[in-house]
Amino acid sequence: MLVALPASVSAQPAEASNAAEQAEQPVPAPTRFRSEHKGTFNGKRLTYTVDAGETYIRNGEGEPTAAIFSFDYVVDKEQNRPVTFIWNGGPGSSSTWLHMGGYGPKRIVVPSDAEHPGVAPYTLKDAPETILDVTDMVFIDPVGTGFSRAIGKGKKEDFWGLTEDANSMAAFIAEWLTANNRWNSPVILMGESFGTTRAAAVAKVLLDDYVINVNGIVFVSQALDYQGSTPYVDDNIISYITYVPTMAATAWYHGKVDNSGDFEAFIQASRDFAAQELLPALFQGNLLSDAKRAELVAKLQRFTGLSKEYIERVDLRINAFRFAKELRRDEGIAVGLLDSRYTQDERDDVAARPEGDAARVISPAYKAALMHYMASDLGIDWQRKYLNPSDPELSGKWRWSPLPEGRSWEPHYVNTAPDLADVLRNNPMLKVMVGSGYYDLVTPFFDAEYTLNRHGIAGEDIIYHYYHGGHMMYVHEPARQALLKDTRAFIKAQTGQAD
Repeated sequence: MLVALPASVSAQPAEASNAAEQAEQPVPAPTRFRSEHKGTFNGKRLTYTVDAGETYIRNGEGEPTAAIFSFDYVVDKEQNRPVTFIWNGGPGSSSTWLHMGGYGPKRIVVPSDAEHPGVAPYTLKDAPETILDVTDMVFIDPVGTGFSRAIGKGKKEDFWGLTEDANSMAAFIAEWLTANNRWNSPVILMGESFGTTRAAAVAKVLLDDYVINVNGIVFVSQALDYQGSTPYVDDNIISYITYVPTMAATAWYHGKVDNSGDFEAFIQASRDFAAQELLPALFQGNLLSDAKRAELVAKLQRFTGLSKEYIERVDLRINAFRFAKELRRDEGIAVGLLDSRYTQDERDDVAARPEGDAARVISPAYKAALMHYMASDLGIDWQRKYLNPSDPELSGKWRWSPLPEGRSWEPHYVNTAPDLADVLRNNPMLKVMVGSGYYDLVTPFFDAEYTLNRHGIAGEDIIYHYYHGGHMMYVHEPARQALLKDTRAFIKAQTGQAD
């Protein structure tokens, strides 16, 4: 059980409505909300502090440029205790998902079987299985999400880009370690989706610019090299390979293929087929023989549940997002992208791909849970708007180029795997845990293997775990329990904690 004790709260006036006026005004002290709590986690009784508030990062002249808001769960102020820095993805996502669904000490309860979560009031429960017994946790909202804002002479666009984002997150971590006297604490990075893209880049910035080695990295729904998770580019042969096992898992789940055998064996067979047969065939193009083509059509039907006619029409190249519409088209139902266990009856039954994403029905429950938790448990009473979704300008102004403004750049798929490879070579103690959902049609699990088994990354440095869920696999309760158990074991191993 969690017991909230009286909170010590300080708050500043509402944020200035005009950014130019804000830049001219003196920057006030950071706003923080502190509350004391008790709870039992994995059988260990703990007293901990939640210090929710702003950390300022600064320019070369020492002037504040951004206020990054985080939710810090700290036990007993032990200086050498591990600390895990946690963020979600987007780009443009606050930490709500991993905070309220995955790793926070309280969690939102939604149906585990991919049913609609209904409407408020939603149920929040204690999460005694979380990892607070082995690590402090800092949930971070990047600039333009949550309560985080550009301040002083900083402009929000200064933080909206692949490189800019990594630099600001690394600066936050270094400032947090200094402010909390935690430079000798083991450091774990954890990200989900684009948050994994970020984690690889941040690990390199920490090493190169701040001389900080991290002890471990946790990828939840890996997305480092975007070629394998970009199915909507017609000539992207790799995506027609990396998605096959996820489509196979989805077809199995929905009973569109023979699912009377062993699931794991079926998935492995789909991996072998995709890499060893389909990839060479797509490389051959129009040199492929009619007999081999017919064989591949039959095998694709076996693994995806789609008709031979459809597979012929798409020339063996199944777009994973179109698959979500095609699998149950005869019923007028589309399956989810973030989690293909979810379904939705859409109006347009002849569209090539789903109009939306059936799995997004959980979003209102997660936001309601966080807003209620902040007010009722953490004592956060602030006029500043919590941006979830993010600043409406963020997506359109995001810079994917890894080069500074004004430098020429031939666009390519986003890829921070080389950053991870570089850090792994320079830090032989570092290991990476990868958690993937079988039913994730956004960041497919086979793409994680494809990405991390190359780029000069040693196989023994990567630890893979698979769960019967989607992109947010923790929505499925057995997967949530398994994810926490695996993460806890990984952190203990990487920080030298005895069983």
